[in-house]
Amino acid sequence: MKIAIEGCMHGELDNVYKTIADLEKSQNTKIDLLLCCGDFQAVRNKKDLDSMNVPAKFKHMNTFWKYYSGQEVAPIPTIFIGGNHEASNYLWELYYGGWAAPNIYFLGFAGVIKFGNVRIGGLSGIYNAHNYKLGHFERAPYNQSELRSIYHVREYDVMKLMQVEEPIDIFLSHDWPIGITDCGNQRELVRKKPYFEKEIEDRTLGSMPAAKLLDELKPSYWFSAHLHCKFSALVQHGEYGPVTKFLALDKCLPGRKFLQVIEVQSEPGPFELQFDEEWLAITRALHSAFPLTKRADLKNVRMDKEGCRQWVKDRLKTRGAKPFDFAATAPYYDPGQSAFNAPAVEHYRNPQTEALLRFLELPYLLGGSAISSDSFDHSASVSEDIGISNSEDIPIDDVDELEELAVDKGELAHEEGNIGGRDHFHLQNFEAAFMSNGDMASVFTMIIAIF
Repeated sequence: MKIAIEGCMHGELDNVYKTIADLEKSQNTKIDLLLCCGDFQAVRNKKDLDSMNVPAKFKHMNTFWKYYSGQEVAPIPTIFIGGNHEASNYLWELYYGGWAAPNIYFLGFAGVIKFGNVRIGGLSGIYNAHNYKLGHFERAPYNQSELRSIYHVREYDVMKLMQVEEPIDIFLSHDWPIGITDCGNQRELVRKKPYFEKEIEDRTLGSMPAAKLLDELKPSYWFSAHLHCKFSALVQHGEYGPVTKFLALDKCLPGRKFLQVIEVQSEPGPFELQFDEEWLAITRALHSAFPLTKRADLKNVRMDKEGCRQWVKDRLKTRGAKPFDFAATAPYYDPGQSAFNAPAVEHYRNPQTEALLRFLELPYLLGGSAISSDSFDHSASVSEDIGISNSEDIPIDDVDELEELAVDKGELAHEEGNIGGRDHFHLQNFEAAFMSNGDMASVFTMIIAIF
């Protein structure tokens, strides 16, 4: 199975899919799956921009809306996690995971899914110690503090992932696990990004819970983004334990190393996305502990995982493991309209989420007032058959925002000056520094897009 991994999407779906198509044509190959490590920006309409934490000059529709509306269809199955620049109102609709558009699947705030027999896990958002132990208290419309805290990783979601016992092949996080720089070429990283040095020394560069998950889950591969640079590392788990191949990728901009292709062993295709039995059991077992206020007490949580596992197994035998069909909720962007005239709705009950909870016989807890997704015309849509203080206004762990505010002014100015019509793309081949017991564990193809 050939899998493409992308760093920060930033809504540039057209460019990424075009680059992959060019690669497939030039290399006479077929990519089976695309994984995105956050900042996907699933913006359906202009109202969604109000729930995305970026400076005003970066609030653009970009191209996701085309895929949500059915104007375009993703040419390959795509799985993504959330970062810190997302339409958080839409991702909250799909808290447990689901199709954000036909053939584009959101892994949820935390989740595990299977593609063929390849098991993929992920954790959305970024780490912030101030909010880590809080519940999911934010509700749209978000105030300025909630606009940031909504994407901060919560202990509850990490606790769920820590219950996973069966092997994970690939894991996705937006920010890097703390300490990962110890396992790669730290000197070269600091040479390229000198303002990382103090954070590395202080052990604040990255995510503490991601480091815990890396140590516990020991996946074969771990991919991240967020810091807008490429960095590879090998993590040896114990003297004779397994090795995790780590790779962080850049954002989708001209000349950046934002896309990588790997080949993993798998059963013969065709490949389909399927619910993961163990993850559904964990979701059901811990649902009663779902914290929905600022105060979250997880000290006395009890779970009957094995009982839930057998229950889920029996249910999946009857229904099958295919995820529930995509269903549009909010209206989609129409570039021909100068004004957005959608009803003022703060929370849509996504039919996929409702169907999953009914399947698991769990109550819906995600929002207050809601309207049916049938309250407006979706005739053009495609069915799925196919609390920070002021001192944290610019948090140090939010490197995207530091860059947007010109920490690296020269580089950003050069990038923005190059964005325009697509010109061409080129390929650079290299052997990744992923060595295990003296043998090359994997050979990667780096794709650098020039738009």
